[in-house]
Amino acid sequence: MADGNSSDEDFPDDWILYANRPEWNDVVPLMQDDGENPVVMIQYSEKFNDVYSYLRAIISKQEKSVRALQLTHDAAKLNAANYTVWQYRRDILKALNSNLYDELDYIEGVIEDNPKNYQVWHHRRVIVEWLNDSSRELELTENILNMDAKNYHAWQHRQWAIKTYNLFDDELQYVDRLISEDMRNNSAWNERFFVLKHTGFSTDVLEREINYVMNRIRLIKNNESPWNFLRGLLQQGEGKLGQFPEVVEFCEDLYNSGVRSPYLLAFLIDLYEEKYFETRRGGQNAEEYQVKVQDLCDSMANQHDQIRCKYWRYIADNFRRKMEEEPEQNGL
Repeated sequence: MADGNSSDEDFPDDWILYANRPEWNDVVPLMQDDGENPVVMIQYSEKFNDVYSYLRAIISKQEKSVRALQLTHDAAKLNAANYTVWQYRRDILKALNSNLYDELDYIEGVIEDNPKNYQVWHHRRVIVEWLNDSSRELELTENILNMDAKNYHAWQHRQWAIKTYNLFDDELQYVDRLISEDMRNNSAWNERFFVLKHTGFSTDVLEREINYVMNRIRLIKNNESPWNFLRGLLQQGEGKLGQFPEVVEFCEDLYNSGVRSPYLLAFLIDLYEEKYFETRRGGQNAEEYQVKVQDLCDSMANQHDQIRCKYWRYIADNFRRKMEEEPEQNGL
């Protein structure tokens, strides 16, 4: 995959330099000017110097023709990350009133060769916007994600198309398939939350999704992605970790069964801190939750998340500080 790097490899052996093409005799190529004392002299290939010298000449003349369009094709093949190439290509497409569906075919091939190149994805978006037709975008991004399930550009383009053209209908089914194939695919979990955020968190949806994510956690307990997804769900509604008793029961059952996933313990620390202050504000004895928070922080610092031991000691100290400040804040 090229991903924007300059390369001559994709050119056929019989490719002819523009300087040797009779139909380009009317154009005087403009060589790159690096100044009198360039810091670094880049050794461009003969093809690269040839193509970009003629491209600079064409842009200076503002020629928008079929041959200029082909020139941008060769320039993009040499360096797909060049912003000017794509911008001028779009100018030519407009001027020629070109068939934009042909352009979609072309840029799809370029994206397949350069799937992590921002400029090619941006070009694709602009063409889709001009056509006001997103009918091919889900299939394209799915094909790219089959190559790399965590390609940021593909996900960004897919989310843009879904949100802009209201393509939410089948997205949860697609994401469920990705999660089933790889439950550690954080991009798929993020996409699931993206869909829910834009379609609405009704009570029924929250309950359905909570059951969904708990079932996934049961399969792999030490998996950060679904734990983050669960937290995101619980921030909806009342915004409390303990607002759904089934979630509290689920987490405590995991802990009591011997599970010591750091993501479970981190969740319980936040849950018990929340429970501590709720209980104390209600005039009840909250010492049980205080002990749980402190014991879990010690467990994380000394055993289950030692690499972040200073963080968990900070969390414990911060919890004690808030305990001391709470009576004063509430006038107790």
